[in-house]
Amino acid sequence: MIAHKLSALLMLFLIAATPTLAGTMKNLGIAGAVYSISEPDLLAELRDYVQTPNIEKQLQEQAHYQPKDMRKLPKAKEDRTFDVDMTYTLTHDLTDGSGHVLYPRGFKVNPLQYVNFVGGVVVIDGSDPKQVEWFEKSPYAPNELAILLLSDGYALELTRKLKRPVYYLTDIIAERFRLAAVPSVVVKKGNDMSVREVKLEK
Repeated sequence: MIAHKLSALLMLFLIAATPTLAGTMKNLGIAGAVYSISEPDLLAELRDYVQTPNIEKQLQEQAHYQPKDMRKLPKAKEDRTFDVDMTYTLTHDLTDGSGHVLYPRGFKVNPLQYVNFVGGVVVIDGSDPKQVEWFEKSPYAPNELAILLLSDGYALELTRKLKRPVYYLTDIIAERFRLAAVPSVVVKKGNDMSVREVKLEK
């Protein structure tokens, strides 16, 4: 957030310091209703941010943040591949605003029949250097469509190291894909998801 504010402030300075732009600016008068500015002053926000007590402690806490529902998984003991049926069964009637039933309880739907899931999902233990190295050398590292999830470690730290978005593996995702070990790779296979667990230590 602070980086965006500094970028905006720098842009304002550049515009003001450019003679060609400054020379062409003129007062065009007032047209229409005039309202007071409701947004906070940028310089005031920057000053308050820098003067915030314990700012270093807050940044340290952000760097070592882990969600409470993060699912920690053990290392894969063997190479294993299995398919996961993504079909969902409604547990109640799905109605519109008037109470008419659109989809009845028991209706089955597979989202993969309607969604083109590309890139895949890769899950690693971010605190294990061997797994991080394995990901860096894998074909998924340069693939911007691949989603990287952590079963341990810190997302902010790896985001900086790998220069790509990094997220956490939550209980819901782990259970939906039936993930049990890492590293794991999840890709679309027809109307199912295929999960491959990779044993690194041969």
